[in-house]
Amino acid sequence: IPRAIGIAFAVALAVYAAVAVALLLVLGPAGIAAAPDPLARAVEEALGGGGWVVRAGGAVAGCSVLLALLAGVSRTMFAMAANGDLPRPLARVHPVRRVPHVAEVTVALIVVAVVALADLRQAIGFSSVTVLAYYAIANACSLTLRPAERRFPRVVPVAGLIGCLALAVALPWETVLTGAGVLAAGALVWISGPRRRGGGPAPGPAGGPGPRSAPR
Repeated sequence: IPRAIGIAFAVALAVYAAVAVALLLVLGPAGIAAAPDPLARAVEEALGGGGWVVRAGGAVAGCSVLLALLAGVSRTMFAMAANGDLPRPLARVHPVRRVPHVAEVTVALIVVAVVALADLRQAIGFSSVTVLAYYAIANACSLTLRPAERRFPRVVPVAGLIGCLALAVALPWETVLTGAGVLAAGALVWISGPRRRGGGPAPGPAGGPGPRSAPR
């Protein structure tokens, strides 16, 4: 798995770099900034058409990413509820399917509400701030690993931490402030939770100290 992660990261980085160079060669910096869909526009400029293929591919890719994120976020919500950081009903696991169905439906409803009511550009910016924040936290946490546990020198997570923070503050200041405010509010709620006040861990869905069976 560690080798596969490194190879996948290198391939993705190469693809991103190739697309960026192609866009700069076809449209230039000004053309990229002016186009609402620069990748499709570049294909149309270079081939004389075919932009709809890029748009259709982007829609399919977006749906696949959304499904993966719904699964991941719902399981994070399940784990937090089982740990007492979110309401207990979110930790329920379907008796047959063994999935956190309440958390999945809740996350799906939140996504539908955001798409229907919010400005998607601001929602994407806010999401970017929070995603970069937890990547920064992951890089910071990796600095605590002992030398025998590390696969890469400490300069790698340091560079990752600096890069995440730099990208986050480069976003529009409204989204940065909103994301920072939500993260701060979440930290305050976590600090003031019953387990941090000495109340002990919350019981699991079946009455025990935690979930008896992890969801699929």
